[in-house]
Amino acid sequence: MIGAFISFLNNTLLNVALPSIMKDLDVGPATVQWLTTGFMLVSGILIPTTAFLIQKYSVRHLFLAAIGLFAIGTMLAGIAHVFPVLLAGRLLQAAGSAVLSPLLMNVMLVSFPIEKRGSVMGIFGLILMFAPAIGPTLSGWIVEHYSWRMLFHFIAPIAIVVFLIGFFLLKDKKEKVIMSLDVVSLILSSIGFGGILYGFSSAGNAGWDSLQVYGTIILGVVCLTTFILRQFKFENPFLNFNVYQYPMFALSSAISMVVNMALFSGMILLPIYVQNIRGISPMDAGLLMLPGAILMAFMSPLTGRLFDRFGGKILAIIGLTITVVTTFAFSQLRMDTPYMYLMLIYSVRSVGMSMVFMPVSTNGLNQLPRSLYPHGTAVNNTLNQVAGAIGTALMVTIMTTYAASRVKELSDAAMKNITGQPSEAVLAQMQEQITIQATLDGINFSFLFATGLSLVALILAFFIKRATPMEEKPSKVKMPKKVATGH
Repeated sequence: MIGAFISFLNNTLLNVALPSIMKDLDVGPATVQWLTTGFMLVSGILIPTTAFLIQKYSVRHLFLAAIGLFAIGTMLAGIAHVFPVLLAGRLLQAAGSAVLSPLLMNVMLVSFPIEKRGSVMGIFGLILMFAPAIGPTLSGWIVEHYSWRMLFHFIAPIAIVVFLIGFFLLKDKKEKVIMSLDVVSLILSSIGFGGILYGFSSAGNAGWDSLQVYGTIILGVVCLTTFILRQFKFENPFLNFNVYQYPMFALSSAISMVVNMALFSGMILLPIYVQNIRGISPMDAGLLMLPGAILMAFMSPLTGRLFDRFGGKILAIIGLTITVVTTFAFSQLRMDTPYMYLMLIYSVRSVGMSMVFMPVSTNGLNQLPRSLYPHGTAVNNTLNQVAGAIGTALMVTIMTTYAASRVKELSDAAMKNITGQPSEAVLAQMQEQITIQATLDGINFSFLFATGLSLVALILAFFIKRATPMEEKPSKVKMPKKVATGH
């Protein structure tokens, strides 16, 4: 859990530091965003392989390899003086981080009986939600007082200590499993998930009409479809989509993906509003989100215990109702919306979110037979990663597109009201005010779209039933004797 905490913390730690990195390493926004996009790409490519890795290798070997890669990447990024070295370090971090989360989830499912899983998942939820939430605040403080390299220097020693503790304390044995990796599935999966992630991540900069965007998305969809159809031919597939034969798992997966897309609206749009429109400092922008992070930390173990007692349905309905109301409140932002009001709404929204993620995903995983746990966690993590990337791209694209149309409307309206020949200074000031107002309108419209997404998830939550583990279920597809992973 400590290893997972620093890897999740690392996900959002760099966001506030990107302007400093651009200045220090002399790179533009389109280049520096690869520190985020590249991280997501590597995660999207590697997470589908975790089901195979968990089945083939012991927890000890996988954990040491993952935290080792993460530590090496962190140290490399900390000493980087040119951008390619920093990017290489970041990609190594992503490779380690991608394995840690599904590995931890699988360990928890196997180690604890079903009646205690809610509480354990609650603690995991604390890490999953709290670490990325405190990232911007911590990053803002470090960047204001030290160099951006400190973001890596203070995590590296923790990663090394976690590696050493794991080396001496983890003793699990695993019988030798003879499995061979289906290379064609690996290639199709990598191009499929990687193409979709890359396409959606590039849309904010390149625009939806760019071949770079729609070309990679189409290629990704074709390869992903081929990959899924290929898996049904094998007795031991690379990633087992038979998990979707279990209705509660399928429903939980759909709700999680929709909520993930809506979640990113708050994480992406609010900092743009606070820093770009209101001119609030990175440190204060991070502090705005801190009470929500702390509340989430307290709520996660509590919702875990409530899940054990009452199940996931009631928690999901209450949590999603809160999410819908607070997301709608964010669609009504003004130029003078009070800072404390923003903090309050964000905090209440965080409480709503904490009541959804862990209860919903745990309820879905609980219906799976033990043999499908690695595949269930791998499918969940992969699709949530893709949903997050799609959500980010959608929100940013909706914001920029709507803002562009509002600039034209406001400019036309302003020109009609002008009498005489205004000076260039007056025109420049007017254009600046129009741009700020149009951006605000775009942010509000994006939050309105996110409200609609949250409402879809709320409707789906009414169909949740308390899940219990089911017996192994044979695939509905007739399977030939060919084996992908060759037991």
